[in-house]
Amino acid sequence: MLIDRTMPLGTALTVTHSSDRGPRKHNADAYAVGRRTFVVADGVGDTAAAGEAAWAAARAAALLIDPVSAILAARDTLQVHSGDAVIVVAVARPEGGFDVAWAGDARAYASNGEDLVQLTTDHTVAEYFRSRGTPVVPRMEHVVTNTVRHATLQNIGRASTRAGCVALVSDGVYGPLGYNGIEAIMSGHATAERLVRAALYAQGTDNATALVVS
Repeated sequence: MLIDRTMPLGTALTVTHSSDRGPRKHNADAYAVGRRTFVVADGVGDTAAAGEAAWAAARAAALLIDPVSAILAARDTLQVHSGDAVIVVAVARPEGGFDVAWAGDARAYASNGEDLVQLTTDHTVAEYFRSRGTPVVPRMEHVVTNTVRHATLQNIGRASTRAGCVALVSDGVYGPLGYNGIEAIMSGHATAERLVRAALYAQGTDNATALVVS
């Protein structure tokens, strides 16, 4: 089932969110929206426990307005859950733009309507070796080196942008669409539903979840 709702946040921001199970047995993706905090989490594995962990992490993170503190709160919440998840959090700054933090390979992209910038760097084995100039093989792309459960102040990724629009997506969206596919959608009337539907149309094999704030 696809879910997409448009939610005015004061007079400045609108958020759309959409999620689909895809061909998997469980939808282990989750999203959450706080007052100024936006979250996408992707449970590790295709299990009910992974989905429960993702939802618990997302909801806990959405309560805070500092993205790093939000991930640490999500980590503490998972101490009573058996599953794990990766996560990306964006917090809208009062003066405009967003602060972003992440653990794992969920991504954040920033768009000004023309240019698309990937704000996050995947915490994966592939990215670890790629950053050191070592060749990688495809299976390394799917092995994460950080998760919510293992997040610390030292290993949480951080970024910021002055752009007025950010998209938070699970790998089930950016995997099948690639940079060019996401850029094409974000340059038009970007909604989370468009990103998810496009990922499914591109024969994505995973859960697909997106949250777009503009």
